[in-house]
Amino acid sequence: MANKRLNILVLGGGGREHALCWKLRQSPLCGKLYCAPGNGGIAQTATCVPWRGQAALIDFCRKHQISLVIPGPEALLLEGVVDALMDARIPAFGPTKDAAQLEGSKGFTKDLCAAANIPTARFRRFAVRAEALAWAQKQPLPLVVKADGLAAGKGVIIAKTRAAARQAIAAMFDGRFGDAGRQLVLEECLRGTEMSFFALCDGRRALPFASAQDYKRIGDGDTGPNTGGMGAVSPSPLAAAPLQRQIMRRIIMPTLAAMSRRETPFAGLLYAGLMIAADGPKLIEYNVRFGDPECQAMLPRLRSDLLPALMACAQGDARRVAPLRWRTDPSLLVVVASRGYPGAFTRGSRIGNLAALAEPPTLLFHAATQQRGSTWRAEGGRVLNLVAQEKTLRAARQSAYTALKRLDWPQAYYRKDIGAGL
Repeated sequence: MANKRLNILVLGGGGREHALCWKLRQSPLCGKLYCAPGNGGIAQTATCVPWRGQAALIDFCRKHQISLVIPGPEALLLEGVVDALMDARIPAFGPTKDAAQLEGSKGFTKDLCAAANIPTARFRRFAVRAEALAWAQKQPLPLVVKADGLAAGKGVIIAKTRAAARQAIAAMFDGRFGDAGRQLVLEECLRGTEMSFFALCDGRRALPFASAQDYKRIGDGDTGPNTGGMGAVSPSPLAAAPLQRQIMRRIIMPTLAAMSRRETPFAGLLYAGLMIAADGPKLIEYNVRFGDPECQAMLPRLRSDLLPALMACAQGDARRVAPLRWRTDPSLLVVVASRGYPGAFTRGSRIGNLAALAEPPTLLFHAATQQRGSTWRAEGGRVLNLVAQEKTLRAARQSAYTALKRLDWPQAYYRKDIGAGL
């Protein structure tokens, strides 16, 4: 592979995919770089092509001699895009449809934790409203109510009162999150500090990748509803080497072993949402892809070439991955959203002065933009990702928020407390 340039296709069109394309473009192994469907910012780094479904994807890969496909969104993984690529003998970095159930069904993951003795919250699964209401009535508060399936990061409600628990259970069974809420998981509310931990997997082996801390709620002070993510810092202030070894030993490796026993080996990026409690790390949930926005905060710290690591895992041999080198300087990311998100918001508003946000020490990754002539427009809920990297987290925070003052977009909304107090 050292003498061969590889044509790469990234699937998705958000900030995560922009960060992946930005990093992959730096690889001396990267030949032609495509992204489907991409966005306005990605178009400055990769060739954006339409997304037309799995059949068209296979044809595109064959026509353009794609050496590796990297799916970003979890929905594609759960639709079986990696299975289709594997059947066509096209390498892909990501799990099969069956292995992606680690994210696609919270109940699946909870059952696996119970069988493999992986530390997690006490829980019960429910498909009948009356049974869920009866069980919830007897549990300590607060109680965590989770839609079993994918809900775009919004299907978790922490109920602090009996009435709130009943309301959350009713809302999910009444279709608030569509099919994702046909079944739900009720679990105890863990105490501690949250942390995200990522590992590269080849089906049998796992290598630590990086850590982050994300900010899911819309409002300052972690108030308001959950979102897809409003900011992140990397590394997590908690991520000392002894804790990382404990996470690998108690959570990541037992998960890979359990998935292998099921004959659904996991390959790709395993993203563990953890609660670091007094008695050690406990698994909150798994994601099966690069986090968004955590990816945008982590990749600017990576000194090593990302492409050989992804290719080695896709080919089932993580032993070929050279030790990854990381910058010690922390990075901080602030998500800029359309005002009104995660509720109703207006599309098409004009964004000005973007170039001023992409000057060192800050980076700008686009999540939902479109360029029309010389004008940039917002085309989604989470629109921009501003990353700052400095010697200290405090300095990175100051650089990020100073840069955001130069943004000319009256419809912009962002949290003012990312990284505060760390």
